Amino acid sequence: MFVGSIRKMTNIWQDELYGCLRAGGVDTFSYVPDAGHKVLIERALADPDADAIVLTSEQEGVALAVGCHLGGRKSALLMQSSGLGNCVNYLSIIQSGVFPFLTLISMRGEFGEGNPWQMPMGRAVQPVFEAMGGHCLVAERPDEVIPTAEAAMVMAFKSGQSVALILSQKLIGAKAF
Repeated sequence: MFVGSIRKMTNIWQDELYGCLRAGGVDTFSYVPDAGHKVLIERALADPDADAIVLTSEQEGVALAVGCHLGGRKSALLMQSSGLGNCVNYLSIIQSGVFPFLTLISMRGEFGEGNPWQMPMGRAVQPVFEAMGGHCLVAERPDEVIPTAEAAMVMAFKSGQSVALILSQKLIGAKAF
């Protein structure tokens, strides 16, 4: 068994990621509850200067990002890879309106995945997001998270692009079944 290679990393990079996002001006975090984003969600909920907005579907977060931009705020949509499938139609709004958009995607269906239902969307995340005009930046190791997040924020908020920071399953750990 290769359980030793499938492990949860410490929360240090997640805490640093939250600080990086806040330092970059992100003050609105929308999410559908997800274990891969647990630390970010908890930090946003505890932060009196940030808004943490729970969603019923990830597509609502795309619309919320447009509203935040129009209101002069920066937002990040936190979602699991399977949630991207719920967003495709709404991503056309981002592409057509050329709105800045930042999403952080915790991956499933990759490294060490034990749930076969997660595999198809796991393979489709990058091709689907890129087909909708977005750019994908991937972090696989803790030391890649902050520089990749900083690059994603520059691309989204300064260049007005649609950017997905993909947090690989090697980074977040595979769920044991």
